[in-house]
Amino acid sequence: MTADYAFDAELWEWPARAAWFFVSVPEPMSDEIDARTHGLTPGFGTVRVTVTVGGSTWSPSLFPDTTRGCYVLPIKKAVRVAEGIAPGDTVCIQLHIADARP
Repeated sequence: MTADYAFDAELWEWPARAAWFFVSVPEPMSDEIDARTHGLTPGFGTVRVTVTVGGSTWSPSLFPDTTRGCYVLPIKKAVRVAEGIAPGDTVCIQLHIADARP
């Protein structure tokens, strides 16, 4: 079963590692994604996704962030440059999960 989500989130830089940029998946959505993918995910709870921001589409993974209580999505430099986004900007995210429970 597939799952599709859309949300707006602010781009932020991870303070521990300069040049790593993320958006946070809203907590209620993160909880739903966790419930729909729990036990289906490899490694330490990462969730493979396909993401679209503007005209850019790529296939990263969501990472659980226990400090924030949600999943975080890395936004790679090529996407930030192509879409003209910088830390503090609000980004419209379209997220597709291929392996999810109904």
